[in-house]
This record gives sequence, structure tokens and C-alpha cells, in this order.
Amino acid sequence: MMTTEIKTDRKSLRGILILFAATMVVLCSGPVLFGQVLDYTGQYDQAEMQYAQPQAMQGFAPAEAYVAEQSYSPAGETEQANFICGVDEHSARGQRNESTWRNSRLIPWENYSYGEYIGPSRTPHVPTYRLRVDDQIEFVFQVSRDNFGQGYRLSPGDVIRVTAAVDEKLNEATRLSGVAIMPDGTVSLDLIGSVLAAGKTIQQLKAELDYAYTPFFESMPNVNVTGVTIGTKLRDFLDSVDARAGSGGQARQVSVNPDGTVRLPLVGTIGVVGLSLDELEREINMRYARELQGIRVTPILTQRAPRFIYVAGEVNTPGRFELNGPTTAMQAIALAGGWDVGGNVRQIVVFRRDKDWKLMATKLDLAGGLFGKRPIPSDEIWLRDSDIILVPKRPIQRLADAVELYFTRTLYGIFPSELGSFDAQTIGGQ
Repeated sequence: MMTTEIKTDRKSLRGILILFAATMVVLCSGPVLFGQVLDYTGQYDQAEMQYAQPQAMQGFAPAEAYVAEQSYSPAGETEQANFICGVDEHSARGQRNESTWRNSRLIPWENYSYGEYIGPSRTPHVPTYRLRVDDQIEFVFQVSRDNFGQGYRLSPGDVIRVTAAVDEKLNEATRLSGVAIMPDGTVSLDLIGSVLAAGKTIQQLKAELDYAYTPFFESMPNVNVTGVTIGTKLRDFLDSVDARAGSGGQARQVSVNPDGTVRLPLVGTIGVVGLSLDELEREINMRYARELQGIRVTPILTQRAPRFIYVAGEVNTPGRFELNGPTTAMQAIALAGGWDVGGNVRQIVVFRRDKDWKLMATKLDLAGGLFGKRPIPSDEIWLRDSDIILVPKRPIQRLADAVELYFTRTLYGIFPSELGSFDAQTIGGQ
């Protein structure tokens, strides 16, 4: 019988502890919950009254005056505006505070045709896009037909024909197929042997050959140099970037390396991080102009590097989310499936890295916007790559977690629930 009494007392202790924890939760959360309900109820009643009687609202302006002041009609287009009672950035004119439901007025809700979902044209996301690591760039190579104002310079692999009116033997040697410039940049000719030709224009080579052949003839040899096959270096380069058998065209697609560079044929490694596409185009074409004539390169951004935000804390589905477009803090919470009941949306923390990648943070109060109390919350900010949005726990949630930790997991871990129940076998044995 002594064993049964001890077990009964411990079960009573467990019930007392549970009742105490429940009482604490109700006492701490009751005023907050009921206060919010009463507050929101009055706000909703006031909003319904304003929508039902827009003429009686403070700051109400006739629809015609508002159209003349705020609406925008592109040239040649007839705008059809559908007005409803609401709030926009101009509703609280003359006030420093953000607009509230008290500033509701007729606003042009649909500025175009009825039911249009596209909306007005969006401004550029950034004034100038700067390349970054993991961006995908396609370099399109095009043969340039521009006149550079300078003669073509011979290169190894080009074939030329050298003739002279006073030497039939020289004419016979190069008349049919010509003579090729060897990899060392020279051509081999009768009487004078090897002559450097690579890097020279046809006129420069002609003048040198006239001078070289003069000792062998009584009169001026008047050498003539004609190009048979030229542009060999350009054709070899285009063959190296030819993708017509694959994706099509003469192009090369590369990804910006972690060190901020790309590597291209003939010019090697180029640093591109922080450059705009126009700046990159000028840089690459200047480098190719030193190596090759007759080529123009156009860089095209085919895919941006992925950008992510991280939502943590009291949300339904915390994790990493890709930024496919401009995203705000409230949109990030929506991506995470909304906030939990215990989430403190009055003190949302946003962590960010500055230009030197040092950590900084700010707090946002989005409760008014998420609960419908503030139509244009000033704390609704734009997010950027690598931002961390933390929805912390409310004080009542932290108290509930503490009760569960200390009483349920700790105390009952020391005194298991089996000790607080009656043991029928023990009673029968007694």
C-alpha cells in the first residue's frame, strides 16, 4: 500500500505542474490576444464605413481632380481608369507619416482595360548591370568588313605570288600556286633566298624585294606581290569558335570563373567582374585588334548568376529561395509559407553584407502590414542577394518553449510518467 500512495502523489504533482503551466500561458497571452482582436475589429469596422461612405472621408478629392493629377496616358493611347476606394503613396499628402486606412480615397485601381493583369511597364531593375561570378556570357564573333585605314598585314599560312618583268624564272616559280609564308614568317625566293614577310603589308614587302633584287639585274626589277590566299589567321580563329554544327553561329559561351575572369581564344584570360557589357565589349575588341584584323566580338548575357535569400525562424517552410526578380520582405515570408503562430512579426531581423562583406542588420515591424492594419508599411523593404530574414519567436512562444523544456522534458525525464500511474499488479499483490 505504501508503493501505491507514492505513485498517486507523483501523479497529482504532474497534474499540478501542467495546470500551473497552462495558467501561466493564459495569463501571459490573454491580454495580447484579446487586445489584438479588439483592435483589429475596430479597424475593420472603420474601413467598412469608409468604403461604404467615401464622400464623408477626410481628405476626399473628386475623381476628376485625382485623374488629372495622378493618372498617366501614353501618347496616342486612351486610358480607361476604374476607381475604387483605397490608399496609395499620395494619400497622406502634407503628412510625414505613412498613409493609413484613415487616408483612404478614390484611387485609379485599373488604369487600363478592365481585368488587365499585366500592369504598367516596369522600370529597369538596375541602372547598369555589372557582371559577377557565375554569370553566363555568350561571345559572338563576327567578321568585320570595316576599312581600318591600314594595309593588310601578312601572316604565316598566307599564300602570295611574286613576279618580276625582268625575270621569267621567278615568274614561272610562283605563277601557278604561289609561295606560302612558312610558320617562321618567311618566304623562300630564287636568288635572294629567305625573306621575312609576316607582319608586313604587301606594299612594304614589294619595296623590300625591289631593293633585294636590284643587284641581280641591270634595270629596276619592278617586283609585283599579289595575295593568292590571305586571311589565314582569321579563318583559323573562326574555325576554332565555329558552333554551326552545334548550337549555331560563331560563338563561344563561357561562365565567369570564381576569380572573376573568362578565358577566350587568342587573347587568354580577361577580368570581367564589375564591368558592364558595353565596357567588356570595348575591352575585348581592343585586345583582339592587337592580335587579329577583321574580327568584331559582341558579348551577350545569356543567364545571370543565381541570387538567393534565406528565410529562417518562425516560418512554415524555412530555407533558401532564389531571387528571380525584385522581392520585398513580405514577399520573402510568403515564399516561406507564411509565419507561424508564435512568430514575432513586429521584430523581424534582416541580416545583410555591405560592400566590404561586413555584417549589418536591421529590424522591421511588418505586423501592421501582415495583419492588414497598415496598407503601406514603411518597413516593407527590398531584399538583395544573400540577405537573411529571421522571424524570431514571440515572448509567449519562448515562455511556452521554456515550460516544455523544463517541465515536460526535464522534470518528467527524471520522473517518468510510468511512476505517476497506478500499478494494478502491485495493488493486487499487496
